[in-house]
Amino acid sequence: MAQENLSVVLHSKGDLRLENRPVPEPGPNDVLLHMHSVGICGSDVHYWQNGRIGDFVLKKPMILGHEAAGRVVKIGSQVKHLKVGDRVAIEPGVPREMDEFFKSGRYNLSPTIFFCATPPDDGNLCEYYTHNANFCYKLPDNVTFEEGALIEPLSVGIHACRRAGVTLGSSVLICGAGPIGLVSLLVAKAMGASQVVITDLFPDRLAKAKEVGADFQVTVDKNDSPQQLAKKVEDLLGAQPQITIECTGAESCIQTSIYATRSGGVVVLVGLGAEMATVPLINAAVREVDIRGVFRYCNTWPMAIAMLASGQVNVKPLVTHRFPLQQAVQAFETTRQGLGIKVMLKCDKNDSNP
Repeated sequence: MAQENLSVVLHSKGDLRLENRPVPEPGPNDVLLHMHSVGICGSDVHYWQNGRIGDFVLKKPMILGHEAAGRVVKIGSQVKHLKVGDRVAIEPGVPREMDEFFKSGRYNLSPTIFFCATPPDDGNLCEYYTHNANFCYKLPDNVTFEEGALIEPLSVGIHACRRAGVTLGSSVLICGAGPIGLVSLLVAKAMGASQVVITDLFPDRLAKAKEVGADFQVTVDKNDSPQQLAKKVEDLLGAQPQITIECTGAESCIQTSIYATRSGGVVVLVGLGAEMATVPLINAAVREVDIRGVFRYCNTWPMAIAMLASGQVNVKPLVTHRFPLQQAVQAFETTRQGLGIKVMLKCDKNDSNP
């Protein structure tokens, strides 16, 4: 076993470092993983640039990373379902106690949940990492490590589409063609959505959306009012969409979501923006448009693995950049500049395959 454990550590706002940490020992219910592929999420960059997200404030050095897959190299004494050599995807949110949310199957809402790379909990952007074995999911042979790492963002799309009630024949508007908008698109199509419209400011992102299955793409003009943008969507579809999945967090996009959605339909808010937003609530109320929140995900990894293994969903085109762990700062800068879609860090010096 290696003695060094190269880790990407955020010390304070703007202070991102590569440093060696000790290789951790797994507890009775844990596994030690040799990490392979870890994606960089917008939240990782946000912590780096701002030192906080909402009420989650960085108060001590924290290892970043929560979109991850690796190989089991050591198992705890109580672990029965995994063995050394297994390739696994990591669900980063692990409940710390069996509270009412855990019991009802909505453990993502537990206020005491452990979550990788959310202060004060360390993430897994390192060479060696221990995690609760019950939240490590064995990958089929035909699913790559990178696909395993992408299950985390894919899970946001699954949870959003479940909350929205996407089903056979649904018409869906997705606001924002970043990584989360694109996985929501992939999942909506896999769940049977007949028509999906996606909006974004950037034509290159809309081109990627078209490549992975969007039926219509709308380039957002900053001069358009939310009502005008909603009308463009309606004209494209021939009717208002039944479901809107808002992935930007921008106030104008939340307004567009409400105006665009058919009476009796559903708006799901995935993107996180300012704490307060001015929205046309009465418009939603008198048209019985349901507005539903999304916080991460729960019970999604088995479905995601099945979708990937069966070929129902293809996330491979989302990875546009790859860097070795040693070039993590450069990788973070690439993400910060908004280049490509998903930047993947490779943590195993001896294996840079997807």
